[in-house]
Amino acid sequence: MSRIPESFIQDLLARIDIVEIIGARVELKHAGRELKGLSPFTSEKSPSFFVNPQKQMFFDFSSGKNGNAIGFLMEFDRLSYVEAIEELAHRAGVEVPREAGAGGSAVLEGPLDALAAAQRFFLEQLRHSPQAIDYLKKRGVNGETAKRFGIGYAPDRWDALTHFVRDSTRHALTAGLLIERDSGGTYDRFRHRVMFPIRDARARVIGFGGRALGDDPAKYLNSPETPLFHKGRHLYGLYEARQASKTGVLAYVLVVEGYMDVVMLSQHGITGVVATLGTATTREHVQLLFKSTRKVVFCFDGDRAGRSAAWRALDQVLPEVDEGRECAFMFLPEGQDPDSLVQLEGQAAFAARIAEAQPLSAFLLGQLQQQSPVTTLEGRAQFVALARPYLGKLREGALRTLMRAEVARIARMSVAELDFSARLAPARPDSLAQPPAATAGDEGAGRTVAPSAPVQRLLQLLLEQPQLASQVSHIKALEKLPLEGMDLFVNVADWFIEHPQAHAALLLQAWEGRPECRWLQPLVAAPTVAGEQQSIAQEFVESLDRLHQRVLLEESQALLDQASQRELTAQEWHKIRAIQGQLRSFRLKD
Repeated sequence: MSRIPESFIQDLLARIDIVEIIGARVELKHAGRELKGLSPFTSEKSPSFFVNPQKQMFFDFSSGKNGNAIGFLMEFDRLSYVEAIEELAHRAGVEVPREAGAGGSAVLEGPLDALAAAQRFFLEQLRHSPQAIDYLKKRGVNGETAKRFGIGYAPDRWDALTHFVRDSTRHALTAGLLIERDSGGTYDRFRHRVMFPIRDARARVIGFGGRALGDDPAKYLNSPETPLFHKGRHLYGLYEARQASKTGVLAYVLVVEGYMDVVMLSQHGITGVVATLGTATTREHVQLLFKSTRKVVFCFDGDRAGRSAAWRALDQVLPEVDEGRECAFMFLPEGQDPDSLVQLEGQAAFAARIAEAQPLSAFLLGQLQQQSPVTTLEGRAQFVALARPYLGKLREGALRTLMRAEVARIARMSVAELDFSARLAPARPDSLAQPPAATAGDEGAGRTVAPSAPVQRLLQLLLEQPQLASQVSHIKALEKLPLEGMDLFVNVADWFIEHPQAHAALLLQAWEGRPECRWLQPLVAAPTVAGEQQSIAQEFVESLDRLHQRVLLEESQALLDQASQRELTAQEWHKIRAIQGQLRSFRLKD
């Protein structure tokens, strides 16, 4: 499989400006030499998100996320590593090269092209299918809505699409559009179905859902799992919901179960709607949703099956909610689905139902009390036991504290009496904290303690202004100093000398996975070094001079110590005089 050359990735990161990439998605304001804004990952109400133009990195102290432009696109736009690179390359106006290799994961352009061709084919076929058009009209779908969602039709033939994509059969098979016959050849996966294209965040068709028009027992059929399409990672209608919002951030997202539910609600003006793709809600679904909204509302049937589905969704959403993220549950009247209900009662009444959806806390505690009524001592004890693991899934913060207090109130206990402390470990580690010391099992870890304070300061200044590496003279002599981390500083300086156009983010990109990064990442994440460029350079050079003086003094003293034990050679006396001359020049500069 082809892979993208590392040299191209480094060159690409050097070309683009992370401020432009993030500024198009997050509102940023200048804060000294950095830019700051609200976290796009946690919905904090005070600025905790910083972008450093010098380092070409972002730091989100609310969620603990940090990285370069590739990492930001992966987190914010939910792109894969290769997709993020392609997005940056498109912005920079360059082509992404590929080279042979076993370890890569290239974007499958061929299957994407096959899916795009299939979409054009299905759209064209809809125009010539009175039966499919009649079905959509009976369901209440108008032409504008069908166009917005790209609804099409797969003909009632075994080889219609097979013939259309005959020049790219292999890619169509990879994309899940065709199925191989045991006897050889292929046939169409989708036949005599109204087709709903499933798009990713970049509007590319990655799969399809098809609604049968005939007597097929499988009323709905989805694309199979492919390298491009994963039911547990994608949601139908999310791209269209974002497009309907001017900012791309939605007041809420309503999660339903069917394609037609999404389509009909959108037609009635409720545009922030998505559907799971024939699978239960996953953690990745929830994370994807909170990229676009602060409030997720799950919509289920009011029967036992619907409440069971809601409970499974709750289990996935608990680790992702906090005081800045809401989740609620909406249950429909018996015999109704979102599609039929919105047509029956209209947009305003349906929107009122969404507004009255049951908050996560009320749903969770209400369901637990149904399982174990708190009318007896035994019931209250069982209620606490049932609640404990769900509370443990919540993130540390106000919501978890309040939920714990509410459990205590219902059980008629004090919070202290609940004694959860041993069982409720922090749910969100601080990834920007100082890394742990290396252990004997860390391959190539070498150093087991952090670089010394003067070396840390030098590294911080160098990471702030990598061009200062050219000022590091006598670099090999510095390695002789018995200072923790000096070898790391020398290696970083050497790398920046070899890569004069690079910045801190490129260094971390190039050294990803190396043990040295355990010490560099906290320094890069630290607040920007105060001072103008000239003053930073002056401090850097003066610090190096002091260290160089120390090297010279130690070298001179070692030779003089030898003189007390033996007669020094002429060459050694010449070296001592040269060192003393260098030290005098340092004192003159001071």
